[in-house]
Amino acid sequence: MQILAIGNSFSQDATKYLHDIAKCDGEKLTVVNLYIGGCPLSRHYRNMLSKEKAYSLEFNGASTGFFVNLDEALLSRDWDYITVQQASKSSIDYDTYQPYLEDLTSYIRMCCPKAKLIMHETWAYEEGCKALSDNGFSTGKEMYDALHSAYGTAAYSMDAYMTIPSGTLFQSLAEKGLNIHRDTQHASFGIGRYALALLWYTCLTGADCTKNTFNEFDEEISTEDIETIKNCISSLTKN
Repeated sequence: MQILAIGNSFSQDATKYLHDIAKCDGEKLTVVNLYIGGCPLSRHYRNMLSKEKAYSLEFNGASTGFFVNLDEALLSRDWDYITVQQASKSSIDYDTYQPYLEDLTSYIRMCCPKAKLIMHETWAYEEGCKALSDNGFSTGKEMYDALHSAYGTAAYSMDAYMTIPSGTLFQSLAEKGLNIHRDTQHASFGIGRYALALLWYTCLTGADCTKNTFNEFDEEISTEDIETIKNCISSLTKN
């Protein structure tokens, strides 16, 4: 399976453990992340037009040191799935998605007609962080509700094959008291990144996440928290 994420640090968080989780199940999965910190759809669109080698290429969760343009990435493999997302701070406002999303996804489909396009729903900030109030929210739940609505509209507009509901998963885990953030915004190196990657794996492969044995985390995760994550993902992804 070949996966290309056109994103930023939030797709970096989501794909860090993805290859290794799949490897534990004997699944051959390659994931490439096109990284620019904080990159919104508007900049992805400008990069599409300019052909600038603006993206740091990350392969199976690790930096390669190479920089590529969007065309080079799109045409480098026969991608099975290509994901897009909005920058976190803009994700709450659907007006920031267009017309960039429409033009970008049309271009992706022209370059990669066999690939399935996926919307990656990002997540809300940690409860009580200043970035919430700066964006007019009193709680993380309020931010989640706004971004969830915007992503839903965006996924429909681009005729997405599916949405990976990372924001929904994080909201559920936050309400259970798990430490999913590392700096009030990005995913924690253990629980947060593991939960995201396991969700991606489950959505993309249809595998039973409860049977996956991956446990090589950058931060320790308790057995109890691993079970909570697996149960939440199972509940979220069941048909």
